[in-house]
Amino acid sequence: MVLKDSTPILLIRGLTREQRHWGTFKTELAATLPNPVLSFDYAGTGDLYQLRSPGNIAGLRQSVQEQLLKAPEFNGKVHLVAISLGGMLAADWALQYPHQIASLTLINSSARSLSPFYQRLRWQNYVSILRGAFMGAAKREQMILQLTSAKPAEHASVVTSWQQWQQQRPVSKLNALRQLWAASRFMVKPLPQRDILLLSSRGDKLVSPQCSSDLARYWQAPHIQHPWAGHDLPLDDASWLCAQLAAFISQQN
Repeated sequence: MVLKDSTPILLIRGLTREQRHWGTFKTELAATLPNPVLSFDYAGTGDLYQLRSPGNIAGLRQSVQEQLLKAPEFNGKVHLVAISLGGMLAADWALQYPHQIASLTLINSSARSLSPFYQRLRWQNYVSILRGAFMGAAKREQMILQLTSAKPAEHASVVTSWQQWQQQRPVSKLNALRQLWAASRFMVKPLPQRDILLLSSRGDKLVSPQCSSDLARYWQAPHIQHPWAGHDLPLDDASWLCAQLAAFISQQN
C-alpha cells in the first residue's frame, strides 16, 4: 500500500529548455507516485522567456523558487528532481534553504569544482554547439536531439514540438549565453541535505557520466547509472526514471 504523500515533486529542466520538454515523463511520474508533480520555468525560458536570465545560478534558482512559494500545492517542503543545469539550481536551493528540501535528485548534472570543463561539456561537441548558435530553430532543435538522445531516430517526432515551442517562446541568444555563463561558474559545496540521489546515463554524449560520479563521491550519495540512455534521460527512458524516483522518494515518506 502506497502512503499518501502531499509533498510536491518539482521538476527543473536544463540549459535553454522549458518545462514542456519534460514531455510524457511528467504525466507518467504523476501516475506512478501520489505526490503532486509540478514544473516551472526559470527566467529567460518558457513562460518567463521575456525576462532576462540571471548570469548566476542563485538568480536562476530564485526565479523558480518564487513560483513554488506561491503554489497552492507547496506545504513547506519539496522533492527536487532536476536535470543538467537544473541540477545546479537544485543544489544551490538545498544549500541555501535546506529546510525546504524533502529530497534531491540530480540527473546528468555537474559542478566546476569537481569535474574538468571537457567532462562537463564534452569537447567533441564544441564545434556543433558553436554552429548551433547560427542555425535556424528547425536545424538547431534537430541538432539538440542528436546530442541529447541515445536513440534520436525513435524520438524524431518530438522535434516538431520543440521547434514550435521555440517559435512560441524563443530563448534569446543573450539569455542562452547568460545561462551557459552561470553554469560554467557553478561550484558545488557540502550539503546539509542527506536525502540525495545521483542519476546518470552511460550513453550521455553531452556531459560525461563521470561528473555524476564525482558529485556522488563528494556528497557520499548513491549513484545509479542507466545502461544506454543519453543526456535527456526523461526522453530516452521515462519508465526507468519513474521507477528509480518512485523507489527513492517513497523511502522519504
